[in-house]
Amino acid sequence: TVTQEQLLATVEELNADPRIHGILVQLPLPRHIDEAAVLESIAVAKDVDGFSAENIGRMCLRGGEPPLALPCTPAGCVELLQRSEIQVAGKEVVVLGRSNIVGMPVAHLLQSMDATVTVCHSRTADLPAQVRRADIVVAAIGRAELVKADWIKPGAVVIDVGVNSKPAPEDKRGYKLCGDVDFD
Repeated sequence: TVTQEQLLATVEELNADPRIHGILVQLPLPRHIDEAAVLESIAVAKDVDGFSAENIGRMCLRGGEPPLALPCTPAGCVELLQRSEIQVAGKEVVVLGRSNIVGMPVAHLLQSMDATVTVCHSRTADLPAQVRRADIVVAAIGRAELVKADWIKPGAVVIDVGVNSKPAPEDKRGYKLCGDVDFD
């Protein structure tokens, strides 16, 4: 396994190499590596994930310079809504999850589209009631099939970006992949 020092040295080499135009660090990182330190070491101009403080700051501020890159999964959620011609402005949106990778960036992007956004997490009181209010739900909480059908109001749009595994003895792998929303 790689040490934090080795990873930081590699990022610095890539930052300095003019032939390299973008750097993407696959998250999450092993527990012994400080994720924030690694992400902060990436040159802003090469931050293709849009996770640098400068890119996130630009994304969150109204007006001013746009970010050089947007986090890809949140940008993909917005793209899905736009291509599906879903009205976002004025809608109640519940984002399940507050990660730096999906939850917080997608909340900011949807706010910038004039949605009213509530960010919920594992400690949110009466999570089902919060979700039932939503016109749009983005599930990114990292809990297999947490959201049940009776949590979703009729006509609501649901985007499930959760990737989880659950036991499946009938499968040769012994597990199956599922999202945060229980669709079965």
